[in-house]
Amino acid sequence: MSNNLLAGKKGIIFGALDEKSIAWKTALACHAQGAQLVLTNAPVALRMGEINKLAEAVQAPVIGADVTNMDDLKKLFEESQKQFNGGVDFVLHSIGMSLNVRKGKHYTELDYEWNKKTLDISAMSLHRVLRTAWEMDAINEWGSVVALTYIAAQRVFPDYNEMADAKALLESVARSFGYQYGVKKKVRINTISQSPTRTTAGSGVKGFDAFIDYAEKMSPLGNAPAEACADYCVSLFSDLTRYVTMQNLFHDGGFSLTGVSEAVINSIMPPSE
Repeated sequence: MSNNLLAGKKGIIFGALDEKSIAWKTALACHAQGAQLVLTNAPVALRMGEINKLAEAVQAPVIGADVTNMDDLKKLFEESQKQFNGGVDFVLHSIGMSLNVRKGKHYTELDYEWNKKTLDISAMSLHRVLRTAWEMDAINEWGSVVALTYIAAQRVFPDYNEMADAKALLESVARSFGYQYGVKKKVRINTISQSPTRTTAGSGVKGFDAFIDYAEKMSPLGNAPAEACADYCVSLFSDLTRYVTMQNLFHDGGFSLTGVSEAVINSIMPPSE
């Protein structure tokens, strides 16, 4: 159901790869709520994904950008401002990549050159995006930026590997830049710590099915689906959350505050008859 929460607002969505991705579903939700969009992803991802299908559905142009390249990001914001005939109201950062995970490197055996790329793409890319927007004065007053993260930034999930470090850095960038941008232009910056979700990227993590099953048993409300995360993003892009900033917001059905659940206890020690 549309309430036109984003009517008249204009935003950039990073990271929509295919129909499984949260960014994809967020683009659909933002469009349904009246927003005008620009879609972007890395050139290699644009070749691999189906983003043109999404672009048609939300009536948005696709502008390729390597998030580790400042010139690409500057061009992205320049072209977006032309498309919008003005500034940007919201940005979704849904970007993550780990070469060590892809190559099966254990956390104790990280290739540090790959690790640099992981941190650059998955975390410092948020800083690059925000710095570019800051220097170009591209985000409107009371704008909103959301980056997607995971609770492995705070708790140990062994097979999440170096991505846990990347997400911790991502959350720190959101807080630190959130202060600076809030003082300068009332722009708010938050992270959403989402339930494990069956995306193309997430499924590459070893033991991902077990992650999902465990979280489902631990969460009083069950795992939050991607569509619900998209709706949460809409709320953070809207004017209803103007004074929420620098927060890491758990969207996980209660998983983050549950010590143990009956379902988990019963899976370990079935009740006696």
